Amino acid sequence: MTIDTVLAAEDWERAHAELVRIGKQKSALDWEEGRWLLVALRGETHRRLGFGSFAEYVERLLGYGHRTTEEKLRVAEALEHLPQVEQALQEGSLHWSAVRELTRVATEHTEADWICAARNKTVREIERLVSGRQRGDRPEDPAKSEARRHVLRIEVSAETLATWREAMAKLRRDAGGPLDDDAAILTMARHVLGGPKDEGRASYQVAMTACEHCGNGTQDGKGEAIPIERAIVEMAQCDAQVLGKPGARATQTIPPAIRRQVMRRCSGRCAVPGCRNATFVDVHHCDPREEGGSHDPERLVVLCAAHHRAAHRGRLSIEGRASEGFVFRHADGSEYGRIESPQRADEAALVFRTLRQNGFKETDARRAVEATRGHEGNLESRLRAALELLSARVFRVSDSARPTYVVGNRLRPRGRGWNCWGSSRTTLGGRATAQTRLEPVRCLKLPFT
Repeated sequence: MTIDTVLAAEDWERAHAELVRIGKQKSALDWEEGRWLLVALRGETHRRLGFGSFAEYVERLLGYGHRTTEEKLRVAEALEHLPQVEQALQEGSLHWSAVRELTRVATEHTEADWICAARNKTVREIERLVSGRQRGDRPEDPAKSEARRHVLRIEVSAETLATWREAMAKLRRDAGGPLDDDAAILTMARHVLGGPKDEGRASYQVAMTACEHCGNGTQDGKGEAIPIERAIVEMAQCDAQVLGKPGARATQTIPPAIRRQVMRRCSGRCAVPGCRNATFVDVHHCDPREEGGSHDPERLVVLCAAHHRAAHRGRLSIEGRASEGFVFRHADGSEYGRIESPQRADEAALVFRTLRQNGFKETDARRAVEATRGHEGNLESRLRAALELLSARVFRVSDSARPTYVVGNRLRPRGRGWNCWGSSRTTLGGRATAQTRLEPVRCLKLPFT
């Protein structure tokens, strides 16, 4: 063996050791960078230094594009409530790309499971693991096709890129508030598809099929039926043209005369304060149609696609009547545009979604979220408080490998999942009880069990 061969062997070993060291240092720097980016944003550093926007400030300082800056801030904000994931990034046991994906689904109750599942996996494997799961799900939970994220990758010229960025900036300005890429692209696509010129006809010009029993649906996309979440189905049913059975005459969800009245009252634009979207808007029922809500113009309001979806996802609440003036609030109860606690708002939306997924009516779910708005404690205690308001009894089954909450049948949420008579050792209020004969119950899938 020559001297050159020995040096080459030493070089690759040293190179590997140095790269491992650099990787851990880079993870720690990524954690520190995100923390200070968040501090700079909240302190409005860019304004104090005379920059036009925070994105411009970061681009000039660190070279990041708008999308990268948004992701850095999102991850940093999520890590404030995920101490174990934050520690893994700080120590270098997880790199930033892995943490970026985990923060989409992990909560303080599930982060340990996600950290374990992400060990020794590539970024692509973690992306597939996260895909189809929502915040609060665990790695072993079945993926939901309607929740799966889809990636659009396109290559364009410099002129097209510049025009695209201007169009996205205009959409965000017209929305009068934060608008993520998903909502912005949806709004842009609806503009391109176009809507009817008659204000009496619904704006939806896409083919959507919904099940009358479970509420799930699919949307046709160039010959393929793509599963969509229930909130999107409800959003379409607010204001749509219903084809019905073959041979039947198509009907409008809202009578044309009433729709024209509501559109003219709102000047054909989204009624949310600050939003300037006036193309391809919908009429939203503040009283859900599936719960007997009528077409009373006093309780109908015009919303753009982004705000309409936020309303059906529990992230936007609308109170009042048209004659008195509608009041728009974030999920945490703060006035729209002045959100006080992003974490509390996100928790409220998660409680709402969990209740809806387990069959509770929209009105009941909203009332429970509002009643527990000032509840002190974590997500689990808040959801349990909401369940206690909606049901006479809440038990926790303690003889299973994975604790599950069950609700007594005095309030029967619609949907499937009712069990037979049986016995179980339960705890109520932290105290164990004897073997108890349970009435027919429904097991609830909770985001933290």
